[in-house]
Amino acid sequence: MNHYLMQNLKESTSRFLLIAAFVGLVTGLMACQNSTGDQSPRERISINDGWRFMKYESAEDADSLIYDVRPEIGEYDDSQDADTKPTEAQEVESSDKVLKPWIMPSGNDFIKDPAKRYERPDGNPGSDFPFVQADFDDSSWEAVTLPHDWAIEGPFFEGPDAEVTGGMGRLPSPGVAWYRKDLDIPASDAGKSIFLDIDGAMSYSMVWLNGNLVGGWPFGYASYRLDLTPYVEPGGENQLAIRLDNPPESSRWYPGGGLYRNVWLTKTEPVHVAQWGTYITTPEVSEKSATIDLEVTIDNDSDSDQTAVAETEVYELDEEGNRKGGAVAHFDPFETQVSANGSAKVSGSLVLENPKLWGPAPTQTPNMYEAVTTIKVNGEIVDQYETEFGIRTIEMDPERGVVVNGEHIHLKGVNLHHDLGALGAAFNTRAAERQLEVMQEMGVNAIRTAHNPPAPEQLELADRMGLLVIDESFDVWERKKTPLDFHLIFPDWHEQDLRALVRRDKNHPSVILWSTGNEVGEQYTGQDGADLAMKLRKIMKDEDPTRLTTASMNYAKPPMEFPDPVEVISLNYQGEGIRNDGEYSHLRDQGITTPPLYPSFKETYPDRVIVSSENAAAVSSRGTYLFPVVDAVSSPISPGKGGNPETGYVSAYELYTVDFGSSADKVFRSIDQHPYVAGGFVWSGWDYIGEPTPYYSSRSSYFGTVDLAGFKKDRFYIYQARWRPDHAMAHIFPHWNWPGREGEVTPVHVATSGDEAELFLNGESLGRKQKGEFEYRLRWDDVTYEPGELKVVAYKDGEKWAEDVVETTGKASVLNATADRNEIAADGKDLSFITVKVVDEEGRTVPVADNEITFSIEGPGEIVATDNGDPTNFTPFPSKTRKAFNGLALAIVRGIPGETGTITVTAEGEGVEGTTVEITTVD
Repeated sequence: MNHYLMQNLKESTSRFLLIAAFVGLVTGLMACQNSTGDQSPRERISINDGWRFMKYESAEDADSLIYDVRPEIGEYDDSQDADTKPTEAQEVESSDKVLKPWIMPSGNDFIKDPAKRYERPDGNPGSDFPFVQADFDDSSWEAVTLPHDWAIEGPFFEGPDAEVTGGMGRLPSPGVAWYRKDLDIPASDAGKSIFLDIDGAMSYSMVWLNGNLVGGWPFGYASYRLDLTPYVEPGGENQLAIRLDNPPESSRWYPGGGLYRNVWLTKTEPVHVAQWGTYITTPEVSEKSATIDLEVTIDNDSDSDQTAVAETEVYELDEEGNRKGGAVAHFDPFETQVSANGSAKVSGSLVLENPKLWGPAPTQTPNMYEAVTTIKVNGEIVDQYETEFGIRTIEMDPERGVVVNGEHIHLKGVNLHHDLGALGAAFNTRAAERQLEVMQEMGVNAIRTAHNPPAPEQLELADRMGLLVIDESFDVWERKKTPLDFHLIFPDWHEQDLRALVRRDKNHPSVILWSTGNEVGEQYTGQDGADLAMKLRKIMKDEDPTRLTTASMNYAKPPMEFPDPVEVISLNYQGEGIRNDGEYSHLRDQGITTPPLYPSFKETYPDRVIVSSENAAAVSSRGTYLFPVVDAVSSPISPGKGGNPETGYVSAYELYTVDFGSSADKVFRSIDQHPYVAGGFVWSGWDYIGEPTPYYSSRSSYFGTVDLAGFKKDRFYIYQARWRPDHAMAHIFPHWNWPGREGEVTPVHVATSGDEAELFLNGESLGRKQKGEFEYRLRWDDVTYEPGELKVVAYKDGEKWAEDVVETTGKASVLNATADRNEIAADGKDLSFITVKVVDEEGRTVPVADNEITFSIEGPGEIVATDNGDPTNFTPFPSKTRKAFNGLALAIVRGIPGETGTITVTAEGEGVEGTTVEITTVD
């Protein structure tokens, strides 16, 4: 028996029981105030405002303060299939002029073996560079507010030889840039520990304070902390300067650029809870009681030993995250000696009676608690730290899959990239919340963070909304997918990045599984790849032994070595088969090819859960239908068969896929035929910038169940019909505006949660059809087009269930605007998403309308961006003028900080009557 399988069996029983690790991330206030109450000396201050930004025009113009030497970019085609075999790294000799030796110590707290930690060299590189000097005049630099994505405003690069091509979204994300900000550190902060906390910086960030190189972190998706204390000058202005370097050909999708997540200044007394320094687990949970274990790490930054006492109270939180009344439980005080410039861990346990459990929506309630840990020295409060968590049990059952609090939860998941459409990579809580709301409307109960650590707020949303999460770390290990991707820093930084991810996220109840990687090249390297997989698994398990780990596989299969150390079998496309049969047979020599592998993995690893971590990879352009329509339930896209390379559009009949993919229908059938599969994650929930397969001349992907603007594709309703069987719905596609197709066959498909339906054209029945076994849509493929009304009546168990109507419309006459929220906060962060429909005189959306729409605004707000969901559209996102795409356009509006009142947004269109919508901003 393989040695990894033996080790795996020793580590886990035949039914993996995961006891929840529960939730928490200190969530600071956005204003300059104590984050934990008036009695706490701890301050967590947002420093998102007041930055100056400058990006060099070209790499040749950039300064020489580089992290490390990089290899030259050879021939590389970013339009290659996503499942192309990764290749070996190219060796490059380093230089004594690079800053890497000064940056490496920044990760020392996340290197377990003290002997492997880095010692900072003498010297202060960059200290004489003008941008880090306090007297440098940056008034000509752009004033920006964080989170900031330097590339999202464009312009787009067009054409085959563009500077940035389709893979990275044709936006100017590569480059070197600087951010500068003055920090006001009052004299009263003397003696305090002061930290810079960066939630995400893309990428190779390096930080100077008052001309001193503090440190940095190369991985663009990592959250990290730097200790500013040795360099702070209390009682005056302190100059902070941050250099970022985003390489070309460094990503398979749009990475964004800049300080694209929140940045904080944290101030504490020398004795304080460490960064991400609490860990809460619940080893025993029932409806009557829950045992809560707490571990606290206390740092002592002073030069003398200290005796610290930790006291922790537990509070119940309401749906908005506010405390409900007084403490519901207390831990006994923990006392410990903390050595000078050292740290110590304390732990304790309590039993909470009648706990309110956290569980996924809609069948369970995501109840949350908060542990407030107070640190005292000599009887005085020196720190207070908040940890949000949830109480739940997770069981990984190889026959049923995921069991939460005793209930089997079939994973109805989606993969989500980190960009927020027209807002780019700059994180915005409301935009992320909107994405998750739309996904939950479709029936989603789980997300996979493809393929990187998410923003901290993304997990806070998942906790509050009751979503399960696979928290993923890397897209590559040592072998590369693009010439300058993470493989360049993986050997030096994988331990630090993995430990940082787990420490940051391990208290979130939404996180049920850690992923060490996605489709990594080490699948191809036999035992060497398996050894590396085991090494990464051990690092994550060392940080959090309560959850299982995984790595998603699109190539490795039994009896290869790579799957052996993978605790949960995560399959990308292999479950339903890749390029193996039917419409895909002719592709067998063009990439990974495999028959359906659920049975093979089940036979080889009977005691492991199997998850379809990535499936479908279907593609479509919302509202665009091409003829003829394939008879099969799933077909690869090709010219004249679901795709038009001249226009860059893919048919929305939702039958067409990339070469290695499958339609939703085929995926549903495969999972239903193998009920032991825990469920799956669609590629992808939302269109995203970059990777515009199959047409790399475009700007954004075609994979989403909704388009980049958030407008639902027909595929959305196919999933909703399957994932929300109790939701009465029926949805007809295509639209019914087909001048010139009179008398031609125009297939009609229906998605419904009913079990049968009858279709009518102009009142005449075209037949009543019942779903057969493994059938997930109803098809009337021989309908002859004539203008008028299509109506479907769906039935369930013989009773009328739902209906839908599609009509041939008149010409475009009027614009109709609606806001998703007519009241938003006047904080400069909250957003309202305004949908504009092009309608006829009867108010029906004209499904082929492409009128040019101009937006304007009055009142205390601004239009941040516009979009229409068209992946071929290169109008810059900030433009106030945009064509409708198949009848729809979007405007995103935010309020001006501190200014309340009424915002009026006007949309005026070419050849149509305009419209207005009002939004109120409030304190």
